[in-house]
Amino acid sequence: MLTYIQIASAKPSAKPFNLADSQGLFLTVKPNGSKLWRLSYRYLGRQKTFHIGPWPDVSLAEARVRRDEARKQIVAGLDPALEKKRARVSAKIAAANTFKDVAEEWVAKCEREERAAITLDKIRWLLGMAYPMIGSLPISDISPQEVLAVLRKVEATGRYESARRMRSVLSRVFRYGIATARTDRDVAADLRGALITPKVKHLAAITTPKEVGALMRAIQGYTGHGITAIALRLSPHLFVRPGELRQAEWSEIDVDKAIWSLPAEKMKMRRPHRVPLSPQVLAMLEELRPFTGDGRFLFPSFRSPRQCMSENTINAALRRLGYAQDEMTAHGFRAMAATLLNEMGIWNPDAIEKQLAHLDTSMVRRAYTRGEYWDERVRMMQHWSDHLDELRDGAKILRPQFGQNRDKGA
Repeated sequence: MLTYIQIASAKPSAKPFNLADSQGLFLTVKPNGSKLWRLSYRYLGRQKTFHIGPWPDVSLAEARVRRDEARKQIVAGLDPALEKKRARVSAKIAAANTFKDVAEEWVAKCEREERAAITLDKIRWLLGMAYPMIGSLPISDISPQEVLAVLRKVEATGRYESARRMRSVLSRVFRYGIATARTDRDVAADLRGALITPKVKHLAAITTPKEVGALMRAIQGYTGHGITAIALRLSPHLFVRPGELRQAEWSEIDVDKAIWSLPAEKMKMRRPHRVPLSPQVLAMLEELRPFTGDGRFLFPSFRSPRQCMSENTINAALRRLGYAQDEMTAHGFRAMAATLLNEMGIWNPDAIEKQLAHLDTSMVRRAYTRGEYWDERVRMMQHWSDHLDELRDGAKILRPQFGQNRDKGA
């Protein structure tokens, strides 16, 4: 058996030579002075050599430990040289399959599936908060505790709903990793009960005729940016989702047919949607056209015409009119329209739901309500615009200043 002194004092010669230790372990001394640990063994009747590593990086004691581990593999019917190669390949694959790699690949798949742009933006935002902590880790090595640490960091800021949505997004990445053979477990699924359940908060909306009239008068008196003013005036008449209004394009507007056609990729439910345009809406669009008609978006960003208006613009305008966040929001125009249209009792509830672009969760009900109720929706949208004008004209125009109290009963 070799000793440290024998190994350290071994001098190179013109040709490589071996120093035997025990049980097939030997040290090869090369002409350049390097010394390499190797193991001689037989596997399936063939003489083979297993490369353990260089001395002194691998000490004599460590070389013997690795020799014993290799011999155990041989007894178990495994080839240690082949297992080492497999481990090296697996490590290389794991290094190339970090959580961020897999997540970005999954996001690209979502893009090819034409998910809504706003959905993709939210996914990227949530993943962006996770990357600093787990993005560089091999996805197969991530533990539930590491994912929980990411979610706890978001929870610590009070964003409980964001943490809940992040867990769902991370879970989908892990499931994609399983489907593409990069990991074998969705560790985020183990954390369903670990997060704080946020209280359901209904988006603020004004839903009484008297208050709607005051709101419409306030909107009519808005003195901010002209393009923002038109977007604000259109919001109650169209009652689409705020993101759909912000991303509206001139190419989608058919003035002759009085229809706004939204493609499926812009819709939350991934189905194309049509909005009948009342004469009041068409008049507002013609008022807007000289300002933005030469570009792509009806409401371009103030910073770049290649981008649409910021998602906070309408809400900021409502705040400027004096409406607090718990009183009215951009999304609240949908609840306002849904409430008052249903209370009229003259419109088919399914027609109202169709105009709101809601998707019935009942497969049976959906199968029996395939009609678009188009003619009724055209009449309804005209009646709605007329009704808003009547509520607006019920009293003098009020122009409440930002931060001042409004007389809602005026």
